[in-house]
Amino acid sequence: MELITQHETLLLTLAILFGLYMTWGIGANDVANAMGTSVGSGAIKVKHAILIAAVFEFFGAFLAGGHVTSTIRKGIIDPTVVADDPGTLVLGMLAALLAAAIWLMIASSRGWPVSTTHSIVGAIVGFAVAGIGVDAVNWGKIGQIVASWLVSPVLGGLIAFLLMMSIRRLILNTKTPFLNAKRWSPIYVFLFGFVISLITLFKGLKHLDIDLSIPMSFLTAILFGALITGIGWALINRVQVDPTADRDFQYASVEKVFAPMMLFTAAAMAFAHGSNDVANGIGPLAAVVSIVNSGGEVAQKAELPLWILVLGGGGIVIGLSTMGYRVMKTIGTQITALTPSRAFCAELAAAGTVVLASRTGMPVSTTHILVGAVIGVGLARGVGAIDLRVIGGIVVSWLVTLPVGGVLAALIFFTLKGMFG
Repeated sequence: MELITQHETLLLTLAILFGLYMTWGIGANDVANAMGTSVGSGAIKVKHAILIAAVFEFFGAFLAGGHVTSTIRKGIIDPTVVADDPGTLVLGMLAALLAAAIWLMIASSRGWPVSTTHSIVGAIVGFAVAGIGVDAVNWGKIGQIVASWLVSPVLGGLIAFLLMMSIRRLILNTKTPFLNAKRWSPIYVFLFGFVISLITLFKGLKHLDIDLSIPMSFLTAILFGALITGIGWALINRVQVDPTADRDFQYASVEKVFAPMMLFTAAAMAFAHGSNDVANGIGPLAAVVSIVNSGGEVAQKAELPLWILVLGGGGIVIGLSTMGYRVMKTIGTQITALTPSRAFCAELAAAGTVVLASRTGMPVSTTHILVGAVIGVGLARGVGAIDLRVIGGIVVSWLVTLPVGGVLAALIFFTLKGMFG
């Protein structure tokens, strides 16, 4: 308690700086999950991807990022264990933020698509075990999170596989693929708009005091889906057959139909990513702010100030616009060959999985989900379409992230404890 009263301003300043640093790392690394497939398929240029992601990552964090934040803030460590020593929890959360941010910066500079969720969860567990004790960790919640890391890529891959197979059946493997692409594509656009908006309306806006009834939520989602479909139809209708391109690749004109659709799925993926992964940066920040502002009270529940969500969204935008292109290249071009139709399936599947997970409060790994979705798309063409060596390298980077985050957090925690001692 004495530490908080003596250094209140300094602790808040460090929390804001470390939180901004962490969300910068999220933008720099996980932008690959939001935009890598769109750029890798050739549907969107890098500068357009950054612009789309900047807008929708921010709105995802601001509008729908509050629910999953509570899991990172209160679910991983049992607050009652440190109720009598809030200073330790504050220093630990600061250590976790800085440790995860440092690792993300290193990984991003090398183009490694590591999991930001792994980074912050591993860092929080590392500080808790080293600084408080094994009993401080809510191992039941950790078990659920680890299980979600295994289940979510399988779910994302399954949805992407089914979407890709439906496109092959309804469009690609028909006598008139171009005409069928124009006929069916608005339905895919509506599906994306309806599902994303419905899930968000159901559980994503509670912290903004927006509470619609189930019928109103369905009606709003239908209207939003119809609006998106109208815009999509207008863009798709402008696409014409390109005989020259079709001579080199028989589905070239069909893929051009999917290119405008990638604008919508890219926006959806950015929104989904912002809604889920903003918690990795602002969860520990929110914990520190809550404890310091209350004078040392470790509350089970605390209001999440909107300025923290704004800070998180802003940090993500800065990160993806400054260093995100490095990791974007890895996932967008090296796992499997992507076309707009394949990238569409991967992004739509990943966006739906991420938003569903964020609404249930489970901090899944966006990296896991999107890699799973891209693999699912590749499997629709056979195992030979996937570069297993690249996937193996990505998995190794995931495994390294957890222990590195934990060890770094423990070292930084003891350093901060000595400095404030």
